[in-house]
Amino acid sequence: MVTDAKNPLGETTCGSLLQKLQEIWDEVGESDEQRDRMLLQLEQECLDVYKRKVELAAKSRAQLLQALSDGRVELSTLQSALGEKSSVGFPEKTSGTIKEQLAAIAPALEQLWKQKEERVTQFTDIQSQIQKICGEIAGNLSLGETPAVDESDLSLKKLDEYQSQLQDLQKEKSDRLQQVLEYVSTVHDLCAVLGIDFYSTVTEVHPSLNDSTGVQSKSISNDTLSRLDQTVLALEEDKKQRLHKLQESAAQLIDLWNLMDTPEEERKLFDHVTCNISASVDEVTVPGALAADLIEQTEVEVERLDQLKASRMKEIAFKKQGELEEIFARAHIEIDTEAARGKIMELIDSGSVEPTELLADMDDQIAKAKDEALSRKDILDKVEKWMSACEEESWLEDYNRDENRYNASRGAHLNLKRAEKARILVNKIPALVDSLVAKTRVWEEERGISFNYDGVPLLAMLDEYAMLRQEREEEKRRLRDQKKFQELQHTDQESVFGSKPSPSPRPVGTKKVVGPRANGGPNGTPRRLSLNAHQNGRSAVKDAKRDPRPVAPLNYVEVSKEDAASHVSGTGSGSDLIPASP
Repeated sequence: MVTDAKNPLGETTCGSLLQKLQEIWDEVGESDEQRDRMLLQLEQECLDVYKRKVELAAKSRAQLLQALSDGRVELSTLQSALGEKSSVGFPEKTSGTIKEQLAAIAPALEQLWKQKEERVTQFTDIQSQIQKICGEIAGNLSLGETPAVDESDLSLKKLDEYQSQLQDLQKEKSDRLQQVLEYVSTVHDLCAVLGIDFYSTVTEVHPSLNDSTGVQSKSISNDTLSRLDQTVLALEEDKKQRLHKLQESAAQLIDLWNLMDTPEEERKLFDHVTCNISASVDEVTVPGALAADLIEQTEVEVERLDQLKASRMKEIAFKKQGELEEIFARAHIEIDTEAARGKIMELIDSGSVEPTELLADMDDQIAKAKDEALSRKDILDKVEKWMSACEEESWLEDYNRDENRYNASRGAHLNLKRAEKARILVNKIPALVDSLVAKTRVWEEERGISFNYDGVPLLAMLDEYAMLRQEREEEKRRLRDQKKFQELQHTDQESVFGSKPSPSPRPVGTKKVVGPRANGGPNGTPRRLSLNAHQNGRSAVKDAKRDPRPVAPLNYVEVSKEDAASHVSGTGSGSDLIPASP
């Protein structure tokens, strides 16, 4: 039977309710049996309520224990995933009520969850960057799904591995970007030199390579690098071919200019072309230097000059022939100029030979003529010295015949000095002639031909000169003997008839050795002789060839005045001279 219990606060309790129920039963008149049955029912209902409460409490306890177990497992799992370096460990309190234990691990779990979220964020960011750079290298610029993070391993070691991988990829990206920029710069320079549109060229490789996009947005894929490399190689090959073509045209241009004596003003119009005639591929960096229209313009100019050259072929050929004749003239080589010019006219008029071939052949002839002239130079220099010495000898002869040479006239002291130098030079003539003969013979032996001087064999001229010089010496000795004989006769007459004035002997002309540039012809007429092909020497040589009499080479020297003064009237005519010959 439940006893009544008073609540000090005056609230309804089980006892007050039971008392109220008994009052009602008393008033109603319920039997004791009925009352006992209702009380038993009431107690059973109370037991059922307690049972349910106990069951609920037991279930709640089980859930708390499971939560505690799960919390400890999760704590262990998080610590394992985050690594040993995690700053959060197991709570020290492992006893007490379940709720106290749960309350002890809750902060640790919360902190580990926070660390896990931060770590996942870091992994996601790094893996996203890695995925992006790998996509750029692979050429796949489209952004894919967010990379899945392996939450079972969120350790700092794993994070460091991803960071190291990211740094390697970033360095590779930087290197690739630098390589792309270098390629683009090279393409820009090549396009500028070749006169090609740069933007269309790089856009054809990849749209991101033009200047409208940022540096970091440019493609760095393997395909882009490969295509850039191929583009650079193609442009460099194009540059090489264009430079070769331009240099060929420039060389032809210069040859045609030189051939036709093009004025400097006209040549300056193509200075930007000819300045690269000997340049290497790497040295040509001026924008537009190898543009297609410039090369075409140069080729058009070459074609125009070629056509002009064909119309001026005769003028050019005769100009080269004149150059050839001038070389032969300076080398004193006799050629038939009229026949050569006639042959040139015939070849040009007949069209049997290409103009370029004819000019090339004449250039070869000029080169050979220069070589021939060079081989004769040493001998010709000695011939000039010999001729100069003979001229001085001739002047000295005239000077010695001048009876007034010692008078105090104007310029007499200059002539006296010249006479002294002339005597020294004349004394060197024999040695000079001997050296000239030796060199000439060596030259002829090496080439197997005769050394001709304006068509006359030089050795024949020297032999003739030596012979006439010897004859002159003999004549001088004869004149000296005759002079002594006359003086002796004059002394005898004075001893017989006594001394009396006698007219001075009439000077008698002597035979004079005519040098290569002496005056006087076979008939005694004044004539200036020279071995120069463009003066009278050549005609004098031909005259000497037609003259059957023995002749001397040009410019032989006359007999000295003292020998001429010793002539007497009975020795022969003073006007007899050795005929000059070329």
